[in-house]
Amino acid sequence: MTTEIADQMHARLLERLQPTTLEVLDESAAHAGHAGANGTGFGTHFRVRIASPLFTSLPRVARHRLVYDALQDFIDRGVHALAIEIL
Repeated sequence: MTTEIADQMHARLLERLQPTTLEVLDESAAHAGHAGANGTGFGTHFRVRIASPLFTSLPRVARHRLVYDALQDFIDRGVHALAIEIL
């Protein structure tokens, strides 16, 4: 599912990481009642599926760090969980 926050995260990742493949999913509804859930079913738990030429020859942790760094202000504002799938 896409939400306004997911769309904003998508735009940020497009800008910063020039991905060749990108999907940002808001999975908050599946985490209702879990830690970090805000009761709305939106805006707290996300999955990012991404491929980028910037990841070439970087180890997995460095690739994830690029994604986290690009989205840090979203995390600071209440994104509780971010699952990252490097494609």
